Amino acid sequence: MKWRTSAEFAPLMLVVNGSEKYKLVATLFQAAEMLTAGWPIDDGEEYLIAIRACRNAIHGEIPAKDARAALIRAADEAGIPVITVH
Repeated sequence: MKWRTSAEFAPLMLVVNGSEKYKLVATLFQAAEMLTAGWPIDDGEEYLIAIRACRNAIHGEIPAKDARAALIRAADEAGIPVITVH
């Protein structure tokens, strides 16, 4: 499987609890990994949308920037601060 990485997914930083306070998310793979392995909740509506969006973007069905936006909404839902650069 080819993981899609593109300039469409602008890097962002999640401020999380634990030993690694700042988590850089710069690719679709890292976004999917963060959602599946390091997310504090697993039943939020935005969380489920973000999981689907990452999957769809990885398979080339939607733009990476849409998955990034879904990740930001899921972070907001989970109370995870996001640092972005526009």
